[in-house]
Amino acid sequence: MTVDSSMSSGYCSLEEELEDCFFTAKTTFFRNVQSKHPSKNVCKPAEEATQRPPTLQEIKQKIDSYNTREKNCLGMKLSEDGTYTGFIKVHLKLRRPVTVPAGIRPQSIYDAIKEVDLAATTDKRTSFYLPLDAIKQLHISSTTTVSEVIQGLLKKFMVVDNPQKFALFKRIHKDGQVLFQKLSIADCPLYLRLLAGPDNDVLSFVLKENETGEVEWDAFSIPELQNFLTILEKEEQDKIQQVQKKYDKFRQKLEEALRESQGKPG
Repeated sequence: MTVDSSMSSGYCSLEEELEDCFFTAKTTFFRNVQSKHPSKNVCKPAEEATQRPPTLQEIKQKIDSYNTREKNCLGMKLSEDGTYTGFIKVHLKLRRPVTVPAGIRPQSIYDAIKEVDLAATTDKRTSFYLPLDAIKQLHISSTTTVSEVIQGLLKKFMVVDNPQKFALFKRIHKDGQVLFQKLSIADCPLYLRLLAGPDNDVLSFVLKENETGEVEWDAFSIPELQNFLTILEKEEQDKIQQVQKKYDKFRQKLEEALRESQGKPG
């Protein structure tokens, strides 16, 4: 899987993508994980596991149809074994800070190729906010899972937080509404992309915090918890100021109305 370093709101040009494609779709960040599982021609989302898997001819037809509608030279490529590669975009909508190594330079292409783990070179940690609504373009395989996509994004940003704190959602438009559905870690985003077609208005992927019914506080370190308290206090003060400004404006308008009414003859 390859990760594009662009933060733009649209697809990067093919030249920009190739400059940062230092991982191939079949040699992902997770060779050890993939080697434990038998290879499959097509990886299906959980909700379609009971359906008959598409044949090689059906896959080819879907890819041909997809490529005819793809206008950014980012079509899918089919291999002889029935697997295929292509591109997805992931919108980053993280509202909490992430934890990264302190004082570490950004990962270079050489580091990526040699699989250098820069995060392991220091025990110092710091937190910062990833840009909200940033977009990452990924080159993945049809066998790349949601879990691998999440881990790949975290590794690209050198985020050392537990991957279980994050979840990948699919965003769809239905009946004039925008709906989010959390994907299983075993789902394969490229298969969903193929079924939906290249139009991101029909389907897009969003990385968010893994919001469950109960927060697993044990998964957070003491500095992280302290940082959350600081953030909550700041958000509380911001909300207080917003409410104060709102009612100050109401009070000002009422006082103006009273002055105008008092100045008029009875």
